[in-house]
Amino acid sequence: MAGEKIDYVFKVVLIGDSAVGKSQILARFARNEFSLDSKATIGVEFQTRTLAIQSKSVKAQIWDTAGQERYRAVTSAYYRGAVGALLVYDITKRQSFDHIPRWLEELRGHADKNIVIMLVGNKSDLESQRAVTTEDATEFAQKENLFFLETSALEATNVENAFQTILTEIFNIINKKNLPSAPQSNNVNAASLPGKKIVIPGPEQEIPKSKTCCQAS
Repeated sequence: MAGEKIDYVFKVVLIGDSAVGKSQILARFARNEFSLDSKATIGVEFQTRTLAIQSKSVKAQIWDTAGQERYRAVTSAYYRGAVGALLVYDITKRQSFDHIPRWLEELRGHADKNIVIMLVGNKSDLESQRAVTTEDATEFAQKENLFFLETSALEATNVENAFQTILTEIFNIINKKNLPSAPQSNNVNAASLPGKKIVIPGPEQEIPKSKTCCQAS
């Protein structure tokens, strides 16, 4: 869609432990690729893809960072301007799911409080090695008011659906700005997210056109 008018730019971040498949999810969504010998992400990289949502052109700017502790210094710049986040764990590694509350706490500490968050259980193709039940993840997502899907970057299962869901939700929230904010209630669910205001990243947060890795300053 080169040269076409872009109506919205949404920055979405991928977070979670190392080796849960964040980079593979990104490659599948942005380029419909999957690499069996994927290397660990060093620092930060991003991809973009433009989609049509309700006749508007939406450019998704997806950021991917390494899950290792030593890259935690990138956090504040990484989260700045993000309007959506995919919180990824590996369904075959219980530890990656057990770390999700810590990632969620970090996300909520750095990102806008109205960010749209989806919990993603990746590697659903490895059902025989499953260590995290769908029920456990669903229960956690409901408790924390998150969207939830299980994906397989390898088989391209639900990857498109995950991004479409989160981008459409962001789009809908931004286009509800003519509605008054709803009062807080105890029965808010992830599908309604009333009264949210999301700031679209402005020109100062535009990313250079280069597809190379960009280190946070």
